[in-house]
Amino acid sequence: MAELGPVAWPPAPIRTERLVLRESEARDRAVFIELFASPEVRTYLGGPRPIDELEREVPELPGRRPGVFVIDLAGSMIGSVTIERRDAERPGHIRPDADEAEEAELGYMFLPEAWGHGYAAEACAAALGWFADAVPGEPVVLCTQTANDRSMRLAAKLGFTEVQRFEEWGAEQWMGVWSPPAPPHPA
Repeated sequence: MAELGPVAWPPAPIRTERLVLRESEARDRAVFIELFASPEVRTYLGGPRPIDELEREVPELPGRRPGVFVIDLAGSMIGSVTIERRDAERPGHIRPDADEAEEAELGYMFLPEAWGHGYAAEACAAALGWFADAVPGEPVVLCTQTANDRSMRLAAKLGFTEVQRFEEWGAEQWMGVWSPPAPPHPA
């Protein structure tokens, strides 16, 4: 993955009405493992990974790279939101020169007990706002399986508009794009 560009990382924690988006800490490792091992969380993300494999592979400070936010609710991790560069080798791009300029892509995972409370919308909107300030004018893509009803609804709620569908990992994928609001014109 390419770097996010001229983005200072890590940013100061981002506070929303109920959540804090922050850099990962060692205490988050168990939740990262739980997210990747969960059959519910990984239904549309290639399936769960074996816990013993994750215990060996997940570093003591997981997710410590630009674009990865831990979602913290009342002092505990409930998920993660990422804005990272989409690999140019993967199908689905909004730019014809995608092999040279990988698009920013939004991703997220939440523990099942955090589903249905609006946390994903709140956290993703905050991450998109941060990105719009950090890299003005750059669009963000989101890809999800068309079978993932929750993710399709979230994409619409966040303002992503469909640009294409394609086949990947044996399933139909939906790709949407979000464009940051235009800066106000001087009077």
